[in-house]
Amino acid sequence: MPTLLKTHRTFDGLTQFWQHASSATQTPMKFSTFIPAGAAPKGCLIWLSGLTCTDENFISKAGAQQYLATHGWMVICPDTSPRGLQLPNEHDAYDFGSGAGFYLDAKTPGYADHYRMETYVVDELHQLIQTKFGVAGDRIAITGHSMGGHGALTLGLRHPTKFSSVSAFSPICNPTLAPWGIKAFTGYFGDSPEARAMWAAHDATALVQAGKRHPKAFLIDQGTADDFYPAQLLTQNLADACKAADQPATIQLCDGYDHSYYFIATFIESHIRFHVAAAT
Repeated sequence: MPTLLKTHRTFDGLTQFWQHASSATQTPMKFSTFIPAGAAPKGCLIWLSGLTCTDENFISKAGAQQYLATHGWMVICPDTSPRGLQLPNEHDAYDFGSGAGFYLDAKTPGYADHYRMETYVVDELHQLIQTKFGVAGDRIAITGHSMGGHGALTLGLRHPTKFSSVSAFSPICNPTLAPWGIKAFTGYFGDSPEARAMWAAHDATALVQAGKRHPKAFLIDQGTADDFYPAQLLTQNLADACKAADQPATIQLCDGYDHSYYFIATFIESHIRFHVAAAT
């Protein structure tokens, strides 16, 4: 079971930081939580962070606790990759390896043993939310930012029964065509024709085009002043795919907002309300 590292009282609830031995990654993994006051949380929002982030970015910068407390929901924020390893090229750049797990199960040598973030989130963390924190399995939602928005969308499409609703901030929508995604997928899957099929299976736009669906509408917010929009994020590609395939999606362009946590803090309340409403 997880070990509690530190606690901060917040809006009558508790912001907490944890560590546990992960069976998925075969490494210690950290995550943070906010637990509202009172009985067991009414629901849980899984937050997936972006490149270079840890389990601490969202919980300390987004200002979500006050809105979660209002609705009696918790949030859980896993780290973005395993830590403490020395794999080839793992620490050479910000957009691959440490801090850049892309929420998939890698297949390349070395990485296949530890970079199993899809299994970690969908199976291990999902079960821990139920057993440790007492949240019903059908009231677990998922969201995230940038690489984490990619993770929320792809995991929501690949495992639609696991997540009551899906949203994203500034997600990497079509990573098989984006420099970030091409680099990561080559490193985690390889570049053979067989590997390229795995690329598509972890690309939200390609998944929708291939017939994958989530029963609830997506909510996506994207700032128009984002330095990575549109070249890395390719938001319109996903919008077009959803429209063609009748996958419900509300994709909002937010005028003047950038890629930072100032943007996330501005719109996090509306995302929390979206997930609470979807679970009722």
